[in-house]
Amino acid sequence: MAYKEKDTKKWTAQWFETNAKGEKKKRRKRGFSTKKEALEYERQKKLNSSRSMDMKLSEFMEVYFDDKQNELKERTMKNKRYMMEQHIIPYFGNQMMSEISASQIIQWQNEMQTKGFSESYLRMIQNQLTSLFTHASRIYDLRTNPCKKVKRMGNSDSRSLDFWTTEEYQQFIQTIEPGTRYYLIFEILFWTGCRIGELLALTPADINFERNQISITKTYYRTERKDVITEPKTKQSVRTIEIPEFLKQEIKQFIEGHYGMPENERLFPIVQEAVQHKMKHNMEKAGVKKIRVHDLRHSHVAYLINKGIEPILIKERLGHKDIRITLNTYGHLYPDQQRRIADLLDNEQEKSPNSGNCQD
Repeated sequence: MAYKEKDTKKWTAQWFETNAKGEKKKRRKRGFSTKKEALEYERQKKLNSSRSMDMKLSEFMEVYFDDKQNELKERTMKNKRYMMEQHIIPYFGNQMMSEISASQIIQWQNEMQTKGFSESYLRMIQNQLTSLFTHASRIYDLRTNPCKKVKRMGNSDSRSLDFWTTEEYQQFIQTIEPGTRYYLIFEILFWTGCRIGELLALTPADINFERNQISITKTYYRTERKDVITEPKTKQSVRTIEIPEFLKQEIKQFIEGHYGMPENERLFPIVQEAVQHKMKHNMEKAGVKKIRVHDLRHSHVAYLINKGIEPILIKERLGHKDIRITLNTYGHLYPDQQRRIADLLDNEQEKSPNSGNCQD
């Protein structure tokens, strides 16, 4: 990572090279006028030293994160690093990137599948290994990508989505006192389908009481004991959500009950874990099926689908980047809509004067 010299005000590039003995050595070059020049020099040095990929996977992981630092959000980097260090480095960390074979990856997959992880988590782990080799292949000319030769581990199929019906949600929310912080949190999550990070970033300024709208422009998370407010997941996540009158009134009464709340202060200055803990406690109290906080988003979609709302409108409300994401995630919840189409066609056929007459 390039850094600025205090005395000369010039930038210094630094990178690691691996010698013939496999020893990792730090290298530096001083005198760059701008950070951009220093970073580009670092990149070229990494490229040249890694062409043959005679470096350990653990070393390349650091190259990968260095390259991705301006592309991925801090929270994403942290999550990816955790999964790599827990599930990939113990198996492949000391092996050379160019020597890891498809058969070894299959053995690793078999080992991972004995640990009791969910199918979706197995797929997430697989994605981390795949991303390393894809980056090595695309950017550093790794000749063979072993991940392309094996079947991907796990399953991201969302047909096992958990969600509540409105009846189950009402049974749950009745265990929380109306007008309280958590009551409003769960009301917003269920009736808007917003993400928990988006909700925890909301301020009074984000609520348009005249138009019954909530503006989603940011997201919140906490890392290393610091509160972080950043841009939403994607550009499409920046959106305006229409809300029903009853929800607007609940939000308005909550804000008025906190007299003098600044317009740009978070409505709910708590962390995601607190919401999860409260939900778990009250699920047991209500005796309803156990789901995650994120599943309230799925519950909102299931409600909309049941009401016949078109997928394109659901896509816009959820802030999905592509309609295919919406359909791939929730398409299986539409079987009744297919029946509805067939019934409509039957009705049209019955109205036809030639009904019952079939000719080639």
